[in-house]
Amino acid sequence: MKAKTCEQLGIYSRKLTVPGAVTTEQLLSEVKKLNEDDAIDGILVQLPLPKHVNKHAILEGVDPRKDVDGFHSHNLGSLLLGHETLVACTPLGVMELLQRSGVKIEGANAVVLGRSDIVGKPMALLLMHANATVTICHSATRDIGAHCRRADILIAAMGVAEFVKADMVKPGAVVVDVGVNRVSDPAAKNGSRLVGDVDFAAVQPIAGQITPNPGGVGPMTIAMLMQNTVRAAEGIN
Repeated sequence: MKAKTCEQLGIYSRKLTVPGAVTTEQLLSEVKKLNEDDAIDGILVQLPLPKHVNKHAILEGVDPRKDVDGFHSHNLGSLLLGHETLVACTPLGVMELLQRSGVKIEGANAVVLGRSDIVGKPMALLLMHANATVTICHSATRDIGAHCRRADILIAAMGVAEFVKADMVKPGAVVVDVGVNRVSDPAAKNGSRLVGDVDFAAVQPIAGQITPNPGGVGPMTIAMLMQNTVRAAEGIN
């Protein structure tokens, strides 16, 4: 989908496929070549990597100026400080959805379910920079439901299928479902289907606004990847 979107927009893209037995050093060498290639403005490392490859070393090996995923510590640190930088695509897409949907972020109680480096943490920072009051919940949070019920904006990014139920949502709240989970379903093609972190059918009648899943945040992630690529080409950081 990323390659197809690049083609539609007239952005040159190149897919580099390496053997599954690739070593960290070999993959770092390929990343270095891309760093030095003037024809390439953005580098995306498709995760997950094989378990024997040092993911941190690979992500840190990407030139921060070409880090269109926004995962490099330089870009994450710049986001923390509120500097203009390349931001992780999924949380950036969520912010775009909220702003274009007319959601009042300033002063809102926002709850982020999940504390991952690629969604939860940057999501919380973006909301905080937009003057929301932010709570991050995770696997060790006590009484998550109570926190969720206070949320004017609820971002579900835990990676747990249909975790958010109707009794966890404040009436009229804005609910954004970031999760992508595959669950078994004998009636579905190939015996499984994709669901989000929100029980959509149960929550939709209660929420003021809610994203579908699939088809909600996913396309925004790709759109923000394209935006980051253009910004990287323009040399924003």
